[in-house]
Amino acid sequence: MNNVLSDLEVAHLLADAARKAILPHFRSSDLSADNKWTKGFDPVTIADRAAETAMRDLLAQHRPEDGVWGEEFGRVDGASGRLWVLDPIDGTRAFLSGTPTWGVLIALSDDTGLLLGVIDQPYTGERFIGAGGMAELVARQERRALKTRATQTLDHAILFSTYPGVGSADERAGFERVSETVMLTRFGMDCYAYALLAAGHIDLVIEAGLNAYDIQAPIAVIEAAGGIVTDWRGGPAQLGGRVLAAANPTLHKAALELLRVTPE
Repeated sequence: MNNVLSDLEVAHLLADAARKAILPHFRSSDLSADNKWTKGFDPVTIADRAAETAMRDLLAQHRPEDGVWGEEFGRVDGASGRLWVLDPIDGTRAFLSGTPTWGVLIALSDDTGLLLGVIDQPYTGERFIGAGGMAELVARQERRALKTRATQTLDHAILFSTYPGVGSADERAGFERVSETVMLTRFGMDCYAYALLAAGHIDLVIEAGLNAYDIQAPIAVIEAAGGIVTDWRGGPAQLGGRVLAAANPTLHKAALELLRVTPE
């Protein structure tokens, strides 16, 4: 392993490379997408593939013994027991639509759990980082620590999710019980919702059907900022599925009691 650079420095290199690969394609007139689903629409663009390729090339240079798991090119385990988990564009539908709520997700874990996470928004220049128990926003004209909100009751909470139709009928019913209780519910933010939670602007994110590469970086950032992320039964969410992210344990407990769904 090349230890000249720290893991966080490598993560910054990856995020910088992804920005460089993605931004020329954002809001370009000739941007198109392939559909990865036979039913429905799960797009992938040249920018997704270019960004993941750029990050994998850097990992091959700086962390050749580590494993890599990316959305577009799959998983390759390494000799070190460490794993970089990459989502080159989380929110490709948003990317195609020209909205700046997509982001680059980078996480690193070993057998002890998550070591770091990055949520990067190339267009706005915001980078949300969680590592070593510290969370930070690094932006073009701002650098500050991240801290989740102290909201104690659901009726004062702001809830986000990507899709109004959250999962199955049982999952939607659980989500709606929370949504009917909170002060405000908004949709469509992809990974940016998790960044807003870590930054202290919202209180809850509830989603279903996630993959590991959708959630590992947000978990690292939110937990470093003081929040909590689990599945809908209070267990680990590192592999995705149903996810509940909350600004603090009190809100998490209240939302968990309302979600109440059958096992996955």
